[in-house]
Amino acid sequence: MNKPAIRATGLTGILLVSASIAIDAMAQQAVIVQTNSRDDVVHLIDAGSHEIVGRIEGIPVNHGAAAAPDGSELYFSSEAKFTLDVIDAASLAITAEIPLSGRPNNISIGPDGRYVYVGIMQEPGGIDVIDTRARENVHHIDTGSRVHNTYVTPDGAYVVAGTFGSPEGNLDVFSTATWERAFQIYPPTSSDAMEGIRPIAFDTHPDGTTRNMYVQISNVHGFSVVDFYSHVEIGRVILPSVPEEERDPPPYNSAPAHGIGVAPDQQTIWVCSRWNGTVYAYSLPDMAFLGGVKVGSHPDWLSFSPDSRFVYAANGASDDVSVIEIATLQEVARIPVGSAPKRNISAVLAR
Repeated sequence: MNKPAIRATGLTGILLVSASIAIDAMAQQAVIVQTNSRDDVVHLIDAGSHEIVGRIEGIPVNHGAAAAPDGSELYFSSEAKFTLDVIDAASLAITAEIPLSGRPNNISIGPDGRYVYVGIMQEPGGIDVIDTRARENVHHIDTGSRVHNTYVTPDGAYVVAGTFGSPEGNLDVFSTATWERAFQIYPPTSSDAMEGIRPIAFDTHPDGTTRNMYVQISNVHGFSVVDFYSHVEIGRVILPSVPEEERDPPPYNSAPAHGIGVAPDQQTIWVCSRWNGTVYAYSLPDMAFLGGVKVGSHPDWLSFSPDSRFVYAANGASDDVSVIEIATLQEVARIPVGSAPKRNISAVLAR
């Protein structure tokens, strides 16, 4: 199917979906959308009170989450149903279940909200492109390998796939204007060449174009800093170690560090250590170590309040979410959620 012409309409914050227009006769609410990978429920956590303010049910083995930029809808991939489920943000009801080409993993959405990009983890892999207006799976991007996570770059110009097992390269980057491959690279060093790509975060240049990718790699307790346009690793950060007896119990699923994000104000980057049960913070752009915050067991993913005051870390083994105050590097709340919480996003919803 031919792709309609589209144009990026503006910059969105890293892992942040913000309302772009006023919603008449509706309130807007900033929430953390928390999936639960061994459950059929998704929780909505108020970003001000840190209380659960909504539940979405009927999405078994929910994995990826995304939100429409205008706050009207939420989208979730279901590993059990092989669907992308569409949720009305006001009623929290499922309004569509769109079939996918295989078992999905994580998803992302462009800044104009037109397309959701679904990573397909089942062989042969690839990215399903979902038209949110037509409610249809309109295109499949062939990556030649299984896709764990997808990301749309902050400027909306590219969709990035972190893949597993590709002989050509495990970071696969496609133009959102053409859906054609722009470039493909190995993990940054030859020793990582066949390792899978885990979560990725991005920051931007002053003009809004993508600056760096912060890439977590299988079996690396840290992350790589990759210049987006030169495709060159310009640094690598290894997280602090603790004595083995102080580590969280395994399994780690080849991902001792899993979960990374740049705060909306782009002043700090935060990284989850499954090994240590800790979330670590570094300043940007100088990558100075700021400290670590002990959280629940096996922190797996994180997102931020829109005002960059709080980090929300999903603790996959203790079934809760840690709320970290950025200014003080203190855990200020721990919120029980469903079974095996993992992916989460920030969203401003029309409620």
